[in-house]
Amino acid sequence: MSGVTRHIETSGALLLAVIWISPLVFAFWAAFHTTSDAVNFNIVAPWTLENVRTAWAGAPWLKYFLNTFLLVTVILIGQFIVTTLAGFAFAQVRFPGRDVVFILVLMQLFILPEVLIVENYVMVSRLGLFDTILGVGMPYMASAFGIFLMRQAFKGVPIELHEAARVEGCGWFGILWRVYVPLARPTYLAYGLVSVSTHWNNFLWPLIVTNSPDTRPLTVGLSIFAAPENGVDISVISAATIMSVAPLLIAFLVFQRQFVQAFLRTGIK
Repeated sequence: MSGVTRHIETSGALLLAVIWISPLVFAFWAAFHTTSDAVNFNIVAPWTLENVRTAWAGAPWLKYFLNTFLLVTVILIGQFIVTTLAGFAFAQVRFPGRDVVFILVLMQLFILPEVLIVENYVMVSRLGLFDTILGVGMPYMASAFGIFLMRQAFKGVPIELHEAARVEGCGWFGILWRVYVPLARPTYLAYGLVSVSTHWNNFLWPLIVTNSPDTRPLTVGLSIFAAPENGVDISVISAATIMSVAPLLIAFLVFQRQFVQAFLRTGIK
């Protein structure tokens, strides 16, 4: 019976994988074929790079890529600073109300970012950061998920290392920098991939805050490029989509082992 159950679970997982990846496979297929050949799934049709050339010439993609790279970098640096300090405080520093404050931080996980769009918009406008990279990234620099992840990673550090560093004369920041941060590198890598992929694909908030190609990220640029008034060509749009997601796919393929192992270790603790 266990063998049958295992086969059912494997078949279900494969089916879900096929369903999940099928849109990406079709986009890749359409990007290198003419529209008629892509829609009709003409297997013997020749491959072409014309769609990629047309898509690349249709929008300032280099600027969009640069804006997106700066955006995810600014957010990631801010998140690393905030989540490291907060995670260390919740894991190793004893202060009154620590557990209550941690629960309040975790409650952020139950609040959709879209609920706070109006308040974030007002705050960004008051700070004069409308239509800036910093204005797009600022609301995401304090991440409850990141704080939780770092807390779990820091709680797994042997207390003997903490005490040895204190005996050597290290203060709180010295202990954090020399002991906890190096041991949490796999967690930083996994969280970095999650953060970059999330904000690389973020659309609604950048659409509201940005107003010019100088600050517009890839997602907003792609939506404008694929707008009906600009003409709809499935193959060209697919080529633009593949260009937009290619960096994330490459990053995940390169770091997938560290990505999975970090979350497994966090779940075990």
